[in-house]
Amino acid sequence: MALRAAIAALAVAVAVFGGYLVLLVGMPTNAYKVTWLPVLRAKTTTTYFGTNQGATLLVFTSPLLLIALLGCIYLHLGKKSEINNTKSGDGENRLEIWKRPMIIKGLGIVSRIELAFFLMFIALLVWNLATYFHNDFSRITPKSAALDGEKVWEAKLDMAALRLGLVGNIALTFLFFPVTRGSSVLQFMGLTSEASVKYHIWLGHIVMTFFTAHGLSYIIFWVSTHQLSQMVEWKNTGVSNLAGEISLLAGLFLWVTTYPRIRRRVFELFFYTHHLYIIFVFFFVLHVGISFASIMLPGFFLFIVDRYLRFLQSRQHVRLLSARVLPCHTVELNFSKNKGLKYSPTSIMFVNVPSISKLQWHPFTISSSSSLESDTISVIIKGDGKWTSKLNDLVASPSPPPRLDVSIEGPYGPASTDFLRHDLLVMVSGGSGVTPFISIIRDLIHTAETLKNQTPQILLITAFKNSTDLTILDLILPISSAPLPNLNLQIEAYVTREKPQQQPRQEKKSARIVWFKPRPADAPLAATLGNDNKWLWLGAVIAGSFIIYLVSIGILTRYYIYPIDRNTNAIFSSAARAALHALFICGAVVVAATAGFVWSKERGAKETTQIQNMATPTASPCYVAGREMESLPQQSLAESINVYYGERPDLKRYLFERKESSVGVLVCGPKKLRHQVANICSSGLAENLHFESISFSW
Repeated sequence: MALRAAIAALAVAVAVFGGYLVLLVGMPTNAYKVTWLPVLRAKTTTTYFGTNQGATLLVFTSPLLLIALLGCIYLHLGKKSEINNTKSGDGENRLEIWKRPMIIKGLGIVSRIELAFFLMFIALLVWNLATYFHNDFSRITPKSAALDGEKVWEAKLDMAALRLGLVGNIALTFLFFPVTRGSSVLQFMGLTSEASVKYHIWLGHIVMTFFTAHGLSYIIFWVSTHQLSQMVEWKNTGVSNLAGEISLLAGLFLWVTTYPRIRRRVFELFFYTHHLYIIFVFFFVLHVGISFASIMLPGFFLFIVDRYLRFLQSRQHVRLLSARVLPCHTVELNFSKNKGLKYSPTSIMFVNVPSISKLQWHPFTISSSSSLESDTISVIIKGDGKWTSKLNDLVASPSPPPRLDVSIEGPYGPASTDFLRHDLLVMVSGGSGVTPFISIIRDLIHTAETLKNQTPQILLITAFKNSTDLTILDLILPISSAPLPNLNLQIEAYVTREKPQQQPRQEKKSARIVWFKPRPADAPLAATLGNDNKWLWLGAVIAGSFIIYLVSIGILTRYYIYPIDRNTNAIFSSAARAALHALFICGAVVVAATAGFVWSKERGAKETTQIQNMATPTASPCYVAGREMESLPQQSLAESINVYYGERPDLKRYLFERKESSVGVLVCGPKKLRHQVANICSSGLAENLHFESISFSW
């Protein structure tokens, strides 16, 4: 029954999205402008929503929010029916050719499916722009231009500038979907927020290209027609030019700092300037008015819901139980979590340590498995940057602090993973890219040990710069590790910058375990909206906040704005109306999301109290212990590791020699490594290789 309902939700969502795309395709046509739009406005004009906004809310805002709600239903029902964990059938096998990777300059590694959708989206934008230009330019003649005191090229430039802004708004509509971390839409489509960041980057470049061309075209037009004073004009009704320029400047400054070299070298600048999106969006709404802004409202509305829920989750400090300190300037932090909190391997979470920076949040790939470690959740952090180095120095110091205040957002990851469908898993990593594979291996350990299911063979090929980094492999097993189960695991480790003769015979350094004593107020990590019905509650928050917004703005328009517009000589300011809408949207989200969060927190209070009463080492405020890594489980793990010095792995040999019918090839690491493995898998020389690039944060 649940499976049928999930399929029905999927079918309705596909139908709604299909209709939405038809609307986007028809928007620049004369049929839409002359026939469809007047009819829509006539049927939706009310004293509660005004002349234009009712139609926009109905045909542009509602469909995408409905898809988000259907996604919540689908994910809830799919979880019950295990729809996401079904084995791939013939239909999915036929899609394998479309999932094969391609390397496109400027786009990176993309599958054929991604490339096809990207090209279709570009085609949609080109179609809209070309149709607008064709229809508008055909009506511009020397006579019509002369009536406005303009030349033909000036009239066309004026119209082109307007249309560039309209098409840019289509791209803006989808800009915030990929960065809505807890989005039901992404999970609905089988995507994760980390893997979708590249879509946000693509869309960001497209949006700013169109809006920059839009602004520059108008400036050239005003200079040519001697109307430069238009730049500082802020009309009471209609479009506000000054607000648009403020929005564009904020967007340009934000855009410049996304340049890869700047982002890598001055991450703090990139991080802080990205918050200019608030100014960018707010003044964009003031620039165009709320009616037109409602076209891009769905994506930003869902982003606000997600952002506020993350804010609520991050206000609570999480219980940091212990840390494993490695000699390679790396630590594994172990936090307490509610048993009901489940996540998939390769998930990430965002960590904030106020004593280092109250504003900075850093993403880290989770190294633990919620199946194997029901009470704890772990991340591995290597001290490569300023923030991570400070954290490592703090935890690894001879006298670490007795406790550390830490806040967490997440976890975020795929709705499900199905590594069991392969006969062999080949995991290729470079440096810190080994982290997500640790979570996968731990999850497969649980599958082999507890569920007694047959697991695929595992071949981990990993490369490190120095031999001290090999100690990261000791983290494959958790602190409370049992003997390694019957898991067919082989690890080929390469140390690229050291020769065998450079390895003096010395005793292997052991890791240290640092036990912390959390504050009584610290809580185990819990899901923001509960564990069992979180998708239903997210749907309730989305629906509730949108309904509150509609009711509030309807009352405001009917009993405050409408009397001013109709019964006085004054006309209500478009910017003031837009600002009030923005205020009511934020207020509605706060009310609905807070209600859902408080309800979830009350339900989880009992479990939180039980976990807080768990015994922790009390020998001292902070207990530091050496851990002998050659324990029985570690000895079993060490037997599966081969180490090679002064060379790099021959990936072609490793991959092409495998004769298993289905080989899952997972790669995580530097861009060059990911491209190398993608080229091998996409060469067509081995049909049994199934490529997947995994994002990681360290």
